Amino acid sequence: MSDISGNIRYLKSQIPKSVKLIAVSKTMPVSDIMEVYNAGQRCFGENRVQEILNKKDLLPADIEWHLIGHLQSNKVKATIPYVAMIQSVDTFRLLTTINSEAQKVNRIVDCLLQIYIADEETKFGFNMKELTEIGDANGFSTLKNVNICGVMGMATFTNDLNKVQKEFGYLADCFKTLGEKYFSAYPLFKEISMGMSGDYEAAIQQGSTMVRIGSLIFGERIKK
Repeated sequence: MSDISGNIRYLKSQIPKSVKLIAVSKTMPVSDIMEVYNAGQRCFGENRVQEILNKKDLLPADIEWHLIGHLQSNKVKATIPYVAMIQSVDTFRLLTTINSEAQKVNRIVDCLLQIYIADEETKFGFNMKELTEIGDANGFSTLKNVNICGVMGMATFTNDLNKVQKEFGYLADCFKTLGEKYFSAYPLFKEISMGMSGDYEAAIQQGSTMVRIGSLIFGERIKK
């Protein structure tokens, strides 16, 4: 058994069954992804649309692809037919574009609202003021080809675990507020995607329902 197979099995034994594991396969070759697939994993996360398009036909059709990286509006059309979930919806304009393109191909696409929780300018995401304005204007209810299933966030890249836990706690509070105000009659609004290889345990403690883990499964990526 390879390290990759052992890594995924060990990780699954550590994560509660109530938490969905997204194996982050960005930059990884098809052979490595197949090892993880053969160990029972079906949900994979990619940062770039083009990587999904390049890999999907070389891998089993029952893989559930999650787009977890920043999505540009001009890439939405290519994304819609192949993704199970877009976790990185960070503007209302992007959300309406996804809705429009999904309508054209008669799909309803699961999405998460990415909220800016980190102390880093390189991260993307809504703030709560923006989301409240959209919700108060009934903006979410007009989107018939999008399922808004919850929220996603990325904590600051730091060794300060207290800071990370506070950011995850804030995201959980945002999820609760949005759920109570705008999605109380919407049972699909139930996901909090937070936590990666270095902080997934803290995320689970704060209520994460999805963790996005790459290097603990595949090993450290070689930077090009």
